[in-house]
Amino acid sequence: MNKFFILLLFLGQVVFSQTTKKSYDTGEWLNFRVHYGFVTAGYATLEVDNAHINGKEVFHVKGEGKTTGLSRFFFKVEDIYQSYIDKEKDIPYRFIRKINEGGHTKDIQIDFDHGTQKALINNKKHNKKSTVSFPSETQDMVSALYYLRNNLDTSNLSKGDELEMDMFFDKENYKFKLKFLGREVINTAFGKVSCLIFRPYVQSGRVFKEKESLTVWVSDDDNKIPLLIKADLAVGSLKASLTEFKGLSHSFKIQVD
Repeated sequence: MNKFFILLLFLGQVVFSQTTKKSYDTGEWLNFRVHYGFVTAGYATLEVDNAHINGKEVFHVKGEGKTTGLSRFFFKVEDIYQSYIDKEKDIPYRFIRKINEGGHTKDIQIDFDHGTQKALINNKKHNKKSTVSFPSETQDMVSALYYLRNNLDTSNLSKGDELEMDMFFDKENYKFKLKFLGREVINTAFGKVSCLIFRPYVQSGRVFKEKESLTVWVSDDDNKIPLLIKADLAVGSLKASLTEFKGLSHSFKIQVD
């Protein structure tokens, strides 16, 4: 399920348009079905709430992924990713990754000091702490989705355009790259929806078949929510589809024939 949820979080690296009103707010909730063909392997959710960090009110975004049914019987997975995000600057103050994948566990908390550009990494499983420098405007895996939804303009995108951003994951800095593939109307659980199509560049090897193995579709409206992911993995292929949502900040546009 770590693969499944990371795929959903890769949607956060999609380009989003800037609006006068934030693309998301407290109360937004998204539910995704992860499936191999017709077989449901698991579900993942993203939810926005309010919280406080050092006396400052922030957005608390929590992502959860878990296997279900036979998939859970053969390989039980329960993953939790959390980010605490400044409501005005759209930068993360804290990132939490707590996973259990078939007995393989991680429990990591990262606190970002954007004044010193130092990240305090607390590996709770091994009771180890370390400090790593990070570039200005760095995002974590979860906060990237919400930062881009609010700040990047899609109106002038052309097919083939590429962008990159700084990301911090576990204890390292990454340069994440993404290519815009164009626009398309797709059939969803809610009807026909106009989408932006992107191809994030990923590392080939253990998880992905090659660096261009992932394609994502995002609603071409003011919400900019992920609707569909298709991925060619090292073993088999996978899809993740949005099945439910609530608390969107803007109208969800469905095309009528």
